[in-house]
Parts: sequence; C-alpha cells; structure tokens
Amino acid sequence: MNLTDSISTIKGVGPRREQVFTDLGIHCIKDILYYFPRRYLDRTTLTSIRELKKGDSVTLIAQVETFGEKKIRRGRMFQIIVSDGTGLLTLNWFNGVRYVKNLFKVGDKIAINGKVEWYNGFSITHPEFERLMDDEDPIKTGTVVPVYPLKQELRSSGLDQRGLRKILKNIFSELDPIPEIMPEGILKNNDLIILDKALREIHFSSDLNELRSATKRLKFDEHFFLQLLLALRKRSVHSLGAKRLIDVGPYFRPISETLDFELTNAQKNVVQDVHLDMKNNYPMNRLIQGDVGCGKTIVAVLISAIAVGNNVQVAIMAPTEILARQHLNSFKEQLDKINISCALLVGKMKKTDRDPIIAGLKNGNISVIIGTHALIQDDVSFQDLGLVIIDEQHRFGVNQRLSLSKKGNNPHSMAMTATPIPRTLAITYHGDMDISIIDELPSDRIPIITKVVEPNRLNKVYKFMRDEVSEGRQCIIVYPLVEESEKSDLAAAVEAHGELSKIQFSNLKVGLIHGRMKVEEKDDVIKKFENNKINVLVSTTVVEVGIDIPNATVMLVEHAERFGLTQLHQLRGRVGRGAKKSYCILVRRNITDASINRLSVMEKTNDGFIIADEDLKLRGPGEFFGLRQSGFFQFKIADMVLDGPLLRQARSEAFTLIDNDKDLTNESNERLKKWFIGDYSQYLDNIRLL
Repeated sequence: MNLTDSISTIKGVGPRREQVFTDLGIHCIKDILYYFPRRYLDRTTLTSIRELKKGDSVTLIAQVETFGEKKIRRGRMFQIIVSDGTGLLTLNWFNGVRYVKNLFKVGDKIAINGKVEWYNGFSITHPEFERLMDDEDPIKTGTVVPVYPLKQELRSSGLDQRGLRKILKNIFSELDPIPEIMPEGILKNNDLIILDKALREIHFSSDLNELRSATKRLKFDEHFFLQLLLALRKRSVHSLGAKRLIDVGPYFRPISETLDFELTNAQKNVVQDVHLDMKNNYPMNRLIQGDVGCGKTIVAVLISAIAVGNNVQVAIMAPTEILARQHLNSFKEQLDKINISCALLVGKMKKTDRDPIIAGLKNGNISVIIGTHALIQDDVSFQDLGLVIIDEQHRFGVNQRLSLSKKGNNPHSMAMTATPIPRTLAITYHGDMDISIIDELPSDRIPIITKVVEPNRLNKVYKFMRDEVSEGRQCIIVYPLVEESEKSDLAAAVEAHGELSKIQFSNLKVGLIHGRMKVEEKDDVIKKFENNKINVLVSTTVVEVGIDIPNATVMLVEHAERFGLTQLHQLRGRVGRGAKKSYCILVRRNITDASINRLSVMEKTNDGFIIADEDLKLRGPGEFFGLRQSGFFQFKIADMVLDGPLLRQARSEAFTLIDNDKDLTNESNERLKKWFIGDYSQYLDNIRLL
C-alpha cells in the first residue's frame, strides 16, 4: 500500500464510507493520514477515583454501576454512576445528547477523560469516553489515545473513534515506508524526525515525547510549504519589469517643507524605504503598517508626489466611500498647493460627473485618483499607472487587488493598514511583502483615556458628554451588530438616535449615520459633524475608519464585548485627533470572565501592537481582521499564534532554499518539489499575487 492508493483499498472502507470520506475531501491514503487527531487522551497516567481532586483533568478506567435520566429545572439530564473499586463517580450529560443513552449497559468498562467537579460527590460533565471491549485489558489502555474530529457524516456511516483508529491501524500495518521529502540539511538544522515516523507517531504515539516530536515535524512542514509559496511569490515579482521612479521630482519638497507639523522619524524612514523600492526595475511590493493616528496618510501623499514627479499616475483604493472621501480631502489639501490634479471615483456617481474622470485618467490629465472598488471597473483605464496604494488591504480580495494592478504595466504597489499585525501573522499573510512599520506617534498626541462601564453608570456618562459639548466639543456613539434574535445594528442605532435626541441630549443636535444611507445623505451628515453643526453623532461601525474630526473628544461604544479588540482600537482612534484630552467609554452589557479580561486590555494600553497580540490570542487568525481571508488555505496542524519560533525557522529555511535553487530543479529537492506542487497547485496559478 502507498500514499496514492484509493481510500477504497483500505480494509473497513466500503462504498458507503468511501463516499462519506470523498465528501470530506479524503480520496487517497495520504489524505486520511493527514486527517489529524484534534486532541489526545493521555492514558499513560491513570487516576483512581479516590485520588480525584476538584478542578483536575484526569483519565481513569471504571465500570458502569447504574444509569438513568432525571428531570432538572431546564430540561433533562442523563447520568451514569461508575466505580473503580476505590470510590464512585457521576458522569453527567445535559440536553441534546440522546445518543449517549443507548451506549451503555451495567458492567461495561469505560475509559473516561474530563475535568473533575464537586456537587454532592465527584462528577464529570460531558466527559470524553470510550467503551472498552470485553477482552481489552484496562492496564494496556495506558497509552496516548488519539481523538479525531468525527463529523456527523462519519458518525452516520457507523464510524466511531474506535472504528477510525482501526482503519488507520490497518493502513499502517500494510503501508510502505513513506519517502522523506525534506533535504537532510533542513532536518538536521531544525532537529526534525523523518516524515514516516512523524505520521505514524501523530496517530499512534507510544509516549508524549514522541508525540511532541511528531507534532513539531508536521507543523514545521505546513509552515515551511506556506513560506516556500511566499518566497516563490516574492521571486516572481522580482522577475517582472517595472518603471524606475528614480527622481524625487519637483513636488515632494514643496509639500514636505510647508507642512504645519514635523514628520516623525518613523514617517521619514518609511518614505525613504518606499522611494528606495520604487527606484528598482521590478515592482515594489511593500506593506506599511502603523497604529491609529501615526500619520500614514501624509506618507501616502508624499509618496504619491514622488511618483507624479516621475510622470506616472497614482491610484489609491479604499474599502469604503467614507474613507475614500476622507483621503480625497487630505490629498487635495496638499496636492492643490502644487497643482497636481486629484479626483474621486466611487460607485453610483452621476454619468455627467463620472465621464470626465474616466476621460482624464485615460488621457493623463488626472494624476492621482482616489476611489473604492469603482476603480477596478472595466471602463477605467490609465495613460500610465505607476503606483497603486491600497488602504486596509485585508478588506480586499486577491482578485480585486490584481485587477487594479493590471490597469498598469507592473505598477509599484504599496499597501497600508491601521490594524497593527502581530509578527507571526504578518509573515504568514504578508510574507511575500517587504514591511515597514510607523511605530511612533506625533509628539503632540495626547493619550486617550479608556474606561469600561456598566449600563447603570450611563446617566453619569451622558452628563459627562453633555459637559464636553458645552465646552464646544463633540461626541460619537457606536452601536454594534447585535444578535440576530434581537435587531440589526441599523435598527439599534436608529432607535438609540430617537431616544437620545428626546431624552439625554434633547437640547443638542444629534446626528445619525449608517451604511444604508445614500451617499449624499452620508456626506451631509459628515459635513455637518465636521463643522460642529452636529454635537453627538450616533452611528453603526461605518465610522470605524475614515472619520477624522479633531474636535471629537468622546467615543462611546455600546455592547463593547461584542467587538474584537482590534476593532475597538480602531473605533477609539476616531477621537484623540486634536489638542484636547479625549475619552473612549466602553459599555459592557454582558458581564463574563472573558469580557472582563478582554476589555481590561483596552483600559491598560493604547498600544495597538499589544492589543493586536491579545486579539490574535483570543480570536485566532481567521477572525483577526473581522473577516475570513477567502482563498487562504487552512492549516491542519500548525498554529500561527503559538508557533512563532518554529514559523520563523521554517521561513528562514524556505527563503534560503529559493535563494539557492530558485526553480527547485536540484536533484536533492526533487521529492520536495513534487509534494509541494501536488498539495499547493491551486495556489501556484497566479503566484506573483497569491
């Protein structure tokens, strides 16, 4: 038996199970070997019932003495009482576990794993368990037992944990040794065991040390192949030709020398990094990340001035219309000084407004265009697009970014994000890009004071907001997306706007903004808020980016526990942009240990990078940006949150390998290349942008 054999050749897999496995993407022996356990039961150490302590996670072997169902306040509970000769233990299952009732009979021996509780005696709720066969010696169950993610489809085919383990044992008993794919040097450098041993040990490990070695090897492989993909992407970009933007040009200094503030050293360094990139004869591919308020926009303006000074056009794409219009104001403030033409292109523009812009881009009369997805429409073309700037890159798909770049001849590309990205995430999601960090805030920036409050303190908060308005300042109140069973974020914001206008802020001007408003309506509200004709702005999260009102000093976030920390940090960044002390008030309506711990992070620090690290730990990479990256493959065993050192080792090895063998043509890399192409073919079609 070898890795490419069909799943149907395995003993215990008939036509029905073959179809179930196929539906789960398991077609051959290799696929099922990479269907890893989700956890393990450590039966190398068994605990007797008399040794149990509250709070311990334990594994034990016991016999069923009695079982039954009983009524409780909210439904029914199924209980089993077991004994191991040293004492009694109760196992509890609450509603929705009918399948458990028919699994046991008195006298059954079961292996049990779970956390010990105490309520009129020791108990374990919803334990991991397994019935032991009559001829199975409990002493010999003292091993590391794999527990697999058994999806409903597998269960419906009659497959349980024991059955799946039996199938895998059948495979390993007949499987030829798995050929090694990694070069020997990489194995030695990183203290990795061979692949054959790793795959056998990950399923059937003799002890925890062997399991750790197997896990390390297989995690390394996943990180390595992703980094290999990124290294190839980077190499492919460097193989393209691009126009060199060598000169500083006539526009840079007239802007930089007339600013009414001093650029920070971090901003100056980033401008230098970017210009050095644009001098190359291959396209720049750089990510600029920095905390809220660090001054990325003026960096983008200065870089654009350099590009236009080299006789190319610049396109800036933003994820929302509000942000695009905000950028337009910031760019025009500087570019109008030196007569660089700058325009806006967004969706649903009147034909009479849109047509002159389309023509101006085509004939080169417009040098800088700022817009949303409207920039990638088919009829938008440029005379000479030389620089693409994408703001909040993670909000755009790969194909959208590609569509904009295709409107030029390999233009230089700069991405910006106000979401600080932890290092492990940056070198995973953006590992093919060069990264610059603006890690310095303007010296006159006053730290924002953040406070978490319960609803019973809201009257005091509203009074404080009224006091701020009486001093001539402004406030923002944000409502999140609330649970579907209640009402939408829009409904919540509309209702709150009505109530607050009548009760708490009856003598003030209260505005409302949300994503479903017409462009003209949104513009009108923003303009009024900018001109302090609105004292308090009630909003959905549409204000997360793009609102830049120096006079706003209070941000109140309702149901703050429903936001990710990174999003809360973005919202907090909508205030504190002026010379007055500013405040962020987080209203916590659902008090749990998790919400207390999470929101306390916001109170303790204004550092976006610390917050991003915490957010990544709490929510995981898939939800870090508030959305899942479409087209980005899922790890099976690796963990970019916890595997930092291993990830960096894998990255170093992958990039070194491509430096030494750019097309993987060396004989020593032949197996590795074949494996890589087999597993990652879907990501190789458009390698320069994936």
